[in-house]
Amino acid sequence: MAVLFGTAGNPDIFLETVSKASVDMPRWLSEIGLDAYEYQCGNGVRIGEVTAKKIGDEAARHKITMSVHAPYYISLSNPLYLEKNIKYVLDCCRVIRYMGGKRIILHSGSVGKVSREEAMNEARKTLKAILSEMDNAGYGDLVLCPETMGKINQLGTLEEVLSLCSIDERLIPCIDFGHLYARSIGEMDGYKMFAGLFDRMETVLGYERASTFHSHFSKIEYSKGGERRHLTFDQSEFGPDFEPIAWLVCERNYTPVFICESAGTQSIDALEMKRLYLNRCIEIQ
Repeated sequence: MAVLFGTAGNPDIFLETVSKASVDMPRWLSEIGLDAYEYQCGNGVRIGEVTAKKIGDEAARHKITMSVHAPYYISLSNPLYLEKNIKYVLDCCRVIRYMGGKRIILHSGSVGKVSREEAMNEARKTLKAILSEMDNAGYGDLVLCPETMGKINQLGTLEEVLSLCSIDERLIPCIDFGHLYARSIGEMDGYKMFAGLFDRMETVLGYERASTFHSHFSKIEYSKGGERRHLTFDQSEFGPDFEPIAWLVCERNYTPVFICESAGTQSIDALEMKRLYLNRCIEIQ
């Protein structure tokens, strides 16, 4: 299994020069040298079976690994939304099955007016219920990826995500390095910090699961509350820096999926991420 690089949704250059149709993305990604595509259902699961299967057929033809981002408004920590949360995830299961992929990325929700411990307890209950319903519906082979989040009032610290992933081996963390950088007010950056992050993942999840983590990456502007907005690689005032991540992934023989979430330049920046990774691997051979 290789390290994969791809885009979250459709970048500006694709929309402006190639097509408005997502079904054309797998071929284009393959042509420019990328390997993965994360279809965005952040605002709801609105894609039909026919289109989803066409995207899946194209992904298989061009060897593009598919994932799906679940609706942003999923809130694992709110028990009032349990039935809706289950439905949203099952809808995503249906779509990713049509697309030939395995991974569904989801947010954990906000802390709200309860303690973080209470919110986490509810999130664990919700995840267990979702996994049970996935099994009942024949989706037990699919993988859920709880994501680290960028705003301080959201569930989604590294420790919280690892705790959620400890519930079941089908849960793999989605490490959003930009989110962790933003919620730490710029502290989570550099070789030493990322090495500690990976060490912690291996301790909690074991090497096999830690090494195949899912990832979102972009530079992110932050304020005192955490994340403000996604940036491009050309905007250098904020981090994090991808190069030490590339070094560590190569040195540790990890095989993650990196999905670039830059603001409109996802494909350009994903190719730069892939270049940094490959160059580092050549250096240490």
